[in-house]
Amino acid sequence: MSNTPTRTSVWVTAAAIIGGFVIFVLILTVAYLPNQAEPIPQGTKTPAERLQALTELRAKEQKVATSYAWIDQQKGTVQLPTERAMELTIEELKAKK
Repeated sequence: MSNTPTRTSVWVTAAAIIGGFVIFVLILTVAYLPNQAEPIPQGTKTPAERLQALTELRAKEQKVATSYAWIDQQKGTVQLPTERAMELTIEELKAKK
């Protein structure tokens, strides 16, 4: 009895290694690729442009968080300032007790 591998065992081993690699790549593709961050928009390249875009975004968010507006006037849906929305929620929860 010799310890030399047969051609069949070499092919089975090679197929198992290749199969394992393919399964690894499939798992990596399914688990990793959907979670990648979105690419940086091409319009904001320099630090000054990014700072200006951030400043504009924060101003817009501040306006939304502190002002009243109609979301859907027909349905009666409104946008409230965050502080007022919290006050109303607390009052509603107290009334339920």
